[in-house]
Amino acid sequence: MSISGLVRSLISFYGILVFAYVILSWFRPTGAIYDVYRVLAQVCEPYVGIFRRIVPPMGNFDFSPWIAVLVLQYLIGPVLVTLLRTAGL
Repeated sequence: MSISGLVRSLISFYGILVFAYVILSWFRPTGAIYDVYRVLAQVCEPYVGIFRRIVPPMGNFDFSPWIAVLVLQYLIGPVLVTLLRTAGL
């Protein structure tokens, strides 16, 4: 696997982590699930928080995680992969 393929896989995996973080935030995690939620929050919140400052929650709806995943998948990912391919990696 090339480095660009690895980067693409890592970006997809991070998107899945953000998705899991969002789903768990809809419920009251308890016990071991709460520990998973805390780890996901520590991993995802620094990135999602950037978008939350730009697009604040509207009532009970917080679109910032979805915007964060879209930007990751369709802007950051392709740019990084293109740069790595251009560099020959």
